[in-house]
Amino acid sequence: MSAAVKKNRQTQLIHAPRKAPQSIHTVQPAVYRASTIIFNNTDALFNRHWSDDYDYSYGTHGTPTTFNLADQIARLEGGEYCLLAPSGLSVINLVNSCFLSHGDEVWVADNIYGPNMEHLRNLQTRYGICVKVYNPLDVHSFQPSEKAKLLWLEAAGSVTLEFPDLVALVKKAQAQNILTALDNTWGAGLAFNAFDFSDAHLSVDLTVHALTKYPSGGGDILMGSVVTRDKALHHQLFRMHALQGISVSGDDVAQVQRSLASMQLRYEAQSHSALKLLDWLKQQAKFSQVLHPADPDNISHPYWQAVCQEQHSAGLVSVIFDAKYSLQDIREFCDALQLFKLGFSWGGPLSLVMLYELQHMRSLEHTHLQSGILVRFCIGLEDSQDLIQDIQQALSVLD
Repeated sequence: MSAAVKKNRQTQLIHAPRKAPQSIHTVQPAVYRASTIIFNNTDALFNRHWSDDYDYSYGTHGTPTTFNLADQIARLEGGEYCLLAPSGLSVINLVNSCFLSHGDEVWVADNIYGPNMEHLRNLQTRYGICVKVYNPLDVHSFQPSEKAKLLWLEAAGSVTLEFPDLVALVKKAQAQNILTALDNTWGAGLAFNAFDFSDAHLSVDLTVHALTKYPSGGGDILMGSVVTRDKALHHQLFRMHALQGISVSGDDVAQVQRSLASMQLRYEAQSHSALKLLDWLKQQAKFSQVLHPADPDNISHPYWQAVCQEQHSAGLVSVIFDAKYSLQDIREFCDALQLFKLGFSWGGPLSLVMLYELQHMRSLEHTHLQSGILVRFCIGLEDSQDLIQDIQQALSVLD
């Protein structure tokens, strides 16, 4: 046996053996940070395929850290396969890029997440897809042609929080072989199972989820996911995911993974607080309308009941101020809030508020909505009575 060749100190620093055992059992899984992944030999390099369930070939494709979280998100939402992306809008982009081509028709709810609509309008201008808008409360407004490829759903909808007629819309899309994609950020896999909902046991084809919200829970991580039960759809998405170079940070993934254990507890706490605020808000004369799908007076309440059969709902509630109040009045109200902070997103520990002018956000007429400035309250983990007192003192600036 030849004597070991002594290596330069610099080489030793790079190739130092890992003497400590590299596998232990801990509460949280190990965090793998990798761009390059080392193959043991050429057999490992050549006897693999990108479509393998756990193909370790390069960091963008996946590591144990990213695959672990993806598996958990798939289970949470009732699916089988999941891909991660750097934000909720990133997975929306992934879905639109994967399934839409020149001349294709895509149908979008009028209350869809605004950046999704903006992205589709951009694709329409640049690449010639056809964007059609429907009323999520009226299945008859969804009139697809033979060119229709994709139906976007959101439950509940953005800002005005209408719960769509999900049963009728999905049935109609399936009858015409149109792919159904649900933005599941509000339900978060907890309010209902998007892959087995209603007495008819219906399923959407795929869900997107801004993990930035409830799964992260801290208001400090950006991430998104897309989940499906269909392996062929998953492979289409996975291929586009690779072509677009989509990847997520292992450290960010570990933070979301760590938060999942408390996600349902946080969701339920914020939902409970929102319902307490709902009862109080409905008694305030300065609001012409209070919007929440769990409210029996809400126009979309029957659709929520049909799908969210365990009566779960997210921690958001919106109000429309009496039309006599100007935008400047509502700005002063928002500025007077002390616990609620101005900011986008939800699902974190801190309660947030945002104001909207609906006439600039909707393209269809919605007679169920009052005129006036809308304010959305995103409930955090503060005591609900403290939040009510905060709104009450801020309303006094309008007296």
